[in-house]
Amino acid sequence: MTPTLLRNVRPWGGETSDVLIGDDGILEVARPGAIVGAPADVIEGDGGILIPSFSDVHVHLDSTRMGLPFRPNTAGDTRWSHIMNDRENWRSAERSVADRATYTLGRMIAQGATRVRSHAQVDADSGLEKFEGVLAARAAHRERAAVEIVAFPQVGIHLEDGVPDLLDVALRSGADLIGGIDPCEIDRDPVRHLDTVFDLADRHGVGIDIHLHEGGSLGLFSLDLVLERTRALGMAGRVSVSHAFSLAARSPGVDRALEQIAELDVALTTIAPKGSLSVPLDLPIERLLSLGIRVGLGMDGQRDYWSPWGDGDMLERTWMLAFTQGFSRDDLIEDCLAIGTWGGASVIDPSLARLSPGARPGLAIGDPAELVVVRGDTPTAAVMDRDADRIVIHRGRVVAQNDELR
Repeated sequence: MTPTLLRNVRPWGGETSDVLIGDDGILEVARPGAIVGAPADVIEGDGGILIPSFSDVHVHLDSTRMGLPFRPNTAGDTRWSHIMNDRENWRSAERSVADRATYTLGRMIAQGATRVRSHAQVDADSGLEKFEGVLAARAAHRERAAVEIVAFPQVGIHLEDGVPDLLDVALRSGADLIGGIDPCEIDRDPVRHLDTVFDLADRHGVGIDIHLHEGGSLGLFSLDLVLERTRALGMAGRVSVSHAFSLAARSPGVDRALEQIAELDVALTTIAPKGSLSVPLDLPIERLLSLGIRVGLGMDGQRDYWSPWGDGDMLERTWMLAFTQGFSRDDLIEDCLAIGTWGGASVIDPSLARLSPGARPGLAIGDPAELVVVRGDTPTAAVMDRDADRIVIHRGRVVAQNDELR
């Protein structure tokens, strides 16, 4: 493939540079006009800020209603009521799961995300239909983004007959990871739930991504069971925990859990939730970075049967992360931008360098050619302004520009 030459860009808001990229990574970074000789497709950056592309590492493409007429939220107040509300309504959507997932993934890419981890619900009601819809979306955009799919038992594993077998089929049919959810609150049998998850992971040689909304001591108990199995089965670096609300508390048990998470290289993903003093939900972001824990950001649902929030723009979700963390200093806001880009990439690929407070990786020679050019005087200004004028690059090729796919 002919290399691409990005002219007049500012890596992480620094000095203006030209950047030569190929499908295998960044080839050269030099002062403007210094890269000569090799044929290349030239893209004018016009002084934009070059950062790693966004990584949405917690999204549910199977439930999206983006691009469809607005429906008021009819779910109740509990998590179970939201799960059942989705079950009652998803078949009445105006378009198929595949069409909705494909449209939404396209919008995500157009706004700068080229690395995605999507959960796909597998249960007795929908069977493999939602999973197959996400598979179709991945195939439709295979030249524009790298997409991982989690076979996700939203309604638990053992409440309904046949779910373990369906998960097994999904893993044999293209799922990249096995999921789990609130083993105490949903299945009410945490040992059996997690034994099934880890057994499926072991049999298929895949990673694990578990939703853990359970808070407080209950959540720390479930998390301890996850960490115990990660250690016993030698799965360090292959397990992710999504949400992990129990880590938002400031109890002594949290410090112990964080030390084990760091030791076992368990990744965490957050959707930048807004909690309260009585029910904290926000992860201790700076503490995670200081411990070298891999942490990424995700959109979660997008105008679906759970809530009206979510528009596919990970730059906006980065803004939300900074806002819910209460950050106002530029360095802290840039840490959030690093989490929304490189942090999520390291959740997907544990071989990548870890973030730390103030670290701005992803733009050195040899780093992946997964990049986006955003507009702003500084990286913090880009987060605040969220200009739609962006250049999106996947494997060294421009795949979207000015909010339009190529």
